Amino acid sequence: MTHRLLYIIIGVGTLLCACGYDETLDVLQVQVQLGFPSVYDGSRDGIRVELTDATASTFVDSTDAHGMAHFVVPPGIYAASSSSQKLTTDYRYLFNGTKSRIVVASDSANRIHLPLTMSRKRIVH
Repeated sequence: MTHRLLYIIIGVGTLLCACGYDETLDVLQVQVQLGFPSVYDGSRDGIRVELTDATASTFVDSTDAHGMAHFVVPPGIYAASSSSQKLTTDYRYLFNGTKSRIVVASDSANRIHLPLTMSRKRIVH
């Protein structure tokens, strides 16, 4: 009887260990290139960019020296936005931009151009 119970326990344990569940999430690389107005000649790095999906999950990155933000996100439909300011010696620059209904998929280029509007305020010293 003891051996039979031991075999049952080993058998059930083997079955439970054999039933594995491997959940992987497919992710894709997405690049968001900010489109600065031609009159802006300042630095393009460090500007906050957000990607928000249909379930309100938000992914955040900052731009590199070329004005590009890099993301790794699951496929879906996104909105991209950026709102930031840059200070120079004489001016405060305010940037805003948004783009919606962006499809991120494995068969897409996943490069997004996000045009920015800019306002400039003179700093009085």
